[in-house]
Amino acid sequence: MLAGAAGITTVSLFIVEASQEQSITWDIAKYGLAFLALFGIAHLAVRRFAPFADPLLLPIIALLNGLGLVLIHRLDLADAQKAAYDSSPIPSPDANQQIMWTGLGIVVFITLLIVLRDYRTLARYTYTLGLVGLVALAIPALLPSRFSEVNGAKIWIRLPGFSVQPGEFAKILLIVFFAGVLVAKRDLFTAAGKHFLGMEFPRPRDMGPILIVWVVCIGVLVLEKDLGTSLLIFGTVLVMIYIATERVGWLVIGGGLLVLGFVFAYQLFGHVRVRVDTWLHPFDDYHNTGYQISQSLFGFATGGLAGTGLGSGRPNQVPFAKTDFVVTTIGEELGLIGLTAVLMLFLIFIVRGLRTALAVRDSFGKLLAAGLSFTIAIQIFVVVGGVTKLIPLTGLTTPFISYGGSSLLANYALLGLLIKISDAARAPAPARKRGPAPIAEAPTEMFRRSEGRASE
Repeated sequence: MLAGAAGITTVSLFIVEASQEQSITWDIAKYGLAFLALFGIAHLAVRRFAPFADPLLLPIIALLNGLGLVLIHRLDLADAQKAAYDSSPIPSPDANQQIMWTGLGIVVFITLLIVLRDYRTLARYTYTLGLVGLVALAIPALLPSRFSEVNGAKIWIRLPGFSVQPGEFAKILLIVFFAGVLVAKRDLFTAAGKHFLGMEFPRPRDMGPILIVWVVCIGVLVLEKDLGTSLLIFGTVLVMIYIATERVGWLVIGGGLLVLGFVFAYQLFGHVRVRVDTWLHPFDDYHNTGYQISQSLFGFATGGLAGTGLGSGRPNQVPFAKTDFVVTTIGEELGLIGLTAVLMLFLIFIVRGLRTALAVRDSFGKLLAAGLSFTIAIQIFVVVGGVTKLIPLTGLTTPFISYGGSSLLANYALLGLLIKISDAARAPAPARKRGPAPIAEAPTEMFRRSEGRASE
């Protein structure tokens, strides 16, 4: 399957080069071989350190990552053509940077497989990891705008020659934290409460944890202007609480808090109102705030059912086509069929992650695997919903496909955790040593009397 993913990536690169009337050289084949070598090393690491892990997880991610490289390379060619037409310097290709980040992501993935022998050891550091996650989430809000703000959102740490988006790593640390808390404090969340409309609601004094999460997410929305991360964290925590308690009342309360926070943010913050107004009426301010989503809709309409073909569309007409709107690039050049195939790959990955959560034996592993899987599901829903005008734009990137180092490194760490849990879930139970049978279960035996005893 990994060889198939590398083959699809290589063939797609050839198609892009041919469609753009570029000279087809063996360099493209070298890219394919390098891609296969990177994931071949990752495969060997899985076979050595997680031999019983689900065999579909890594190949699916390899194909998604390869498709991302193809799309970024295709957009690099469009940027080079535009620069040549404008007689401006040709920008350095982002695909080379993405290949480098892919290699570093695989290094993080392999390192985690080697170092983390048993994922349950993370439960010992629940509160430490939670504190680190909160600090990482808060740092961009505390920094001056020139060190943290990009396109209106304060979600970066920008230093000379170095930039990182700490929220990508914070979400994984917070998932580990909430999985540990839900296991250690399960009685707090499952205590009997009031019944209403056939549902059991928690007691008011037990709602402290979800209120704290709600306040943190509102803080992220207010201070960092990051609607996507706040929605992602709150949605993931809410799903994990429901899995731990099996009470619909928590979902009702969480949904109410979500609506309340949205109304609060809409009334008090201008950037939230702008996003909602743009979502409702994108063509009213087409040349300003509505330009992105309008161009995205035009791109989907151009792609139609089968798409224009790789390299034959104009996805560079959409701003941030390599990051926030890479799904639009897929929809335009691969059409509804290609976009559905990509979403099916994500769906299979999520389902296999949830199957891991069902199969693993301990509660911490169940909640951790479910949280990691659902955070991918929520992120895909928010991204696709945003670029198709189903919901307001949030600024989240598509996992493993969009351009960006922080997202790739964090998501490969997520993949490593999920594979470790899958290995534990699918590993055969250790054989028990058979001791002497109990007296009650011992078989009846016949003994012959000795001659000396018989003469007496």
